[in-house]
Amino acid sequence: MKSSTNVKSKIAAAVLMVHSTCFYSCAQTTGENGANAQPPVSQAQTTPDGKKKKIKIALLLDTSNSMDGLINQAKSQLWKLVNQLAIAKCDNEKPNLEIALYEYGNAGLESSKGYIRQVSAFTGDLDLISEKLFSLTTNGGDEYCGQVIYTSLNELNWKGDDGDLRLIFIAGNEPFTQGNVSYKTACANAKEKDVVINTIFCGDFNEGVNTGWRNGALLTGGEYMSIEQDRQTVFIESPYDKEISDLNNKLNDTYVSYGYNGKVKKENQIVQDKNAESYGSANKAERIKSKTSVFYSNKSWDLVDASKEKDFTVTTIKEDELPEELKGKSAEEKQKYIAQKSQERENIKTQIVQLNKKRTEYIVEKEKTMQVDDKSLDAVMVKSIKGQAAKKKFVFENGN
Repeated sequence: MKSSTNVKSKIAAAVLMVHSTCFYSCAQTTGENGANAQPPVSQAQTTPDGKKKKIKIALLLDTSNSMDGLINQAKSQLWKLVNQLAIAKCDNEKPNLEIALYEYGNAGLESSKGYIRQVSAFTGDLDLISEKLFSLTTNGGDEYCGQVIYTSLNELNWKGDDGDLRLIFIAGNEPFTQGNVSYKTACANAKEKDVVINTIFCGDFNEGVNTGWRNGALLTGGEYMSIEQDRQTVFIESPYDKEISDLNNKLNDTYVSYGYNGKVKKENQIVQDKNAESYGSANKAERIKSKTSVFYSNKSWDLVDASKEKDFTVTTIKEDELPEELKGKSAEEKQKYIAQKSQERENIKTQIVQLNKKRTEYIVEKEKTMQVDDKSLDAVMVKSIKGQAAKKKFVFENGN
């Protein structure tokens, strides 16, 4: 009987300890009235499982016949947007960026699915997003805003930490009320998932208000914006663009592809350089700047980026998945080669960053004599992102 009593006493003590610990932990994060208090910086920097905070952005683009200007803006302004996001921090730590892409309103898509297609799920592969954007074409169709929002909310993985920034940007020029799925139902679903919907009407501001676009944003605490979708993006060329481009060629040479898709991915990197350059040398310079940021990581196919992962071991990669220059080499030789390429890359990135500082200063001076473009896609997106990010305690540093 004494043994049984002792066991029960120990169990009771353990239960009491658990309850006490829980009460103490909750007291650290909850105020007197139940309001959440700010946790210590060391805890706030990352999610409970140790992962970084995330910025998740889903772009829902109308690809009907009249939207060529919108698609061109998205293609040409992707890297400017990435560069703005690259200076974001949350509790003094850089977040991860994931972008998803949908097209809707295209007559070439399945009518049974509401003329909607997921072009890309959430990914941090920025070259992939660029590739998918440049693959978009327009074709007349019916634009169902409520349905594409609802579809993206249910198909995409929005899970994460409460401190993550989850945003939808939907752009188009037809009434927001079209289709069998009410935009109000979709917005209610978004609020449940802590997703903010921002609406971008391609046309007159008041017309967008009268056709439901503003109300669609207000229902989730988002922002309603209008843009001139046919406005040409103005890129200011600088005396530093050519040198930055030359350094980019050297930067690409530091990527060491591996895996069955490595060679294709490395070739796509160069294709996306050319796609950016199709809008001018200044736009290519914006992309190259993005390639020096924390968001540009290719660990799935590049050995240099992969080597920065804690669990990376070059010996686990099969011989037939290695590039020709590493086949038949010893583990030590492989590691030495990767380290050499890593050092080369850091040196080149440093040079690019320094030139970009000069380039930014040059552009700032030029812009003083020009009218600031606040009706382009990237301008309205950056403005709304910064405002909504502040609510999640993200800050944007001054940067080049």
